Amino acid sequence: MLGSLTAILVLIAAAGGWVLYQNSYDLREQRVTIPGDAQPLHGVLALPKQGAAPFGLVVFVHGDGPIDATHDTFYRPIWESLARAGYASLSWDKPGIAGAPGDWLNQTMADRTTETLDAIAWARTRPEIDPARIGLWGASQAGWVLPAVAARDPLLQFMIAVSPAVNWLQQGRYNMVAELTADGATSAQIETAIARSDRTRQLLRDGATFEQASAAGALTPDMTAQRWRFIQQNYTADASADLAAVRIPVLLILADHDRNVDVVDTETRYRQLIPADLLRVEHYPDATHALLRKDIEDSTVKTAVVAIAAPRSLFAEGFLRDQCHYVRDVDR
Repeated sequence: MLGSLTAILVLIAAAGGWVLYQNSYDLREQRVTIPGDAQPLHGVLALPKQGAAPFGLVVFVHGDGPIDATHDTFYRPIWESLARAGYASLSWDKPGIAGAPGDWLNQTMADRTTETLDAIAWARTRPEIDPARIGLWGASQAGWVLPAVAARDPLLQFMIAVSPAVNWLQQGRYNMVAELTADGATSAQIETAIARSDRTRQLLRDGATFEQASAAGALTPDMTAQRWRFIQQNYTADASADLAAVRIPVLLILADHDRNVDVVDTETRYRQLIPADLLRVEHYPDATHALLRKDIEDSTVKTAVVAIAAPRSLFAEGFLRDQCHYVRDVDR
């Protein structure tokens, strides 16, 4: 009995040590405050543990939702992969998240562009950062921010766009139909949803209040007044003009199991608007919108276990490695 108990305790200790090891990263993180046009930004500057300053820097731009600076630690494996290329990473809490001032639901894409430019200007004053080696990384909704920043700051070194869309309304329609199809909706159910979406679009164009849109039966049950206001401010977003003005190297990362974004449309538009010698496109056949492995994202239990026990394994095969290699290639 005592031997069995000892063996169990040894296994528990070993498991705990493994989890601690898997959640330790070759990074030196600093909490920072970035002066901003609207309000200060509460951020994290993640520096490589190896190498000497000044480092290159990758500025992170979040996707949709209430995201903190580390994206609930989701970013740390990505930061570590960039650190292996000699680059630091900079990210911040969205306004109103984790004690940061403001409210992210009050922001337009232009506001998000301004705060990113503010963060870049601040980073260029830091002794740890090489001001000539600053690039962008952003996912999903960042697809409307990254091109605007890159078009306004020609001194940036590169842009990494992960699962971006180009047109807000087109992306929303695609996502709605893809989710319904995946859930087994009938053709009639999809047609009904599209009709309601059309009513919603007209109400947006008419400037309808949340109460008016709700009374018209055009809103989904999870819509709030704050979210409606956010959509009203941003539903006309389209990245085309800014993409056409981008003149820095771009890595476009697309997932073959993306229900949020029409990756065929995104790739087509990027290839049309960005010079071929500046654009690299990488597809991940086993990945979802968040670049997680599909077999993991399909299981809530598996996602939770892997996130704790082996967080680097959440991502599609090659995703972390390829970003490191891309940044090294651009830096040569």
